[in-house]
Amino acid sequence: MKPHIGISEKKLKSVSELLSIVLADEVTLYTKTRKFHWNVSGESFMELHKLFEDQYKQLEKSIDEAAERIGKLGSKTIGTMEEFGKLTSLKEHAKIYPTSKEMIKELLGDHEIIIVNLRSSIDKCAEKHGDAGSADFLTGLMQQHETIAWTLRRYLN
Repeated sequence: MKPHIGISEKKLKSVSELLSIVLADEVTLYTKTRKFHWNVSGESFMELHKLFEDQYKQLEKSIDEAAERIGKLGSKTIGTMEEFGKLTSLKEHAKIYPTSKEMIKELLGDHEIIIVNLRSSIDKCAEKHGDAGSADFLTGLMQQHETIAWTLRRYLN
């Protein structure tokens, strides 16, 4: 049964497509953060190991919320690595194991890409599609990424 929430079916579909891109980025970043958590080494090993764990746990929650938001809008949620890989804005690097400082730089760059993309999606949801709920959800998500980016940036100063 389709939702009747004051937004046309066409606009709900468009918002769900935007949210699917967000979901793909979240899953990709989750996977990268998890990889770095498993492979970090060096002087600050335990600190970064715990930091990355905290961050992937936050991403895990965001992934679930984004997936459920898509369902709330009446669409099916993507759920395969192939689908995520086709939609993500982020780059993965197989068989490359950067230093801890390079890990931080890469994650920071990814969070900043997501922040920029979220700003655009927030505007589209609110202005173009009239979906204040999704705009609000994405605003909260953007704020989480801003906080994580700020934390990572502090390691590089």
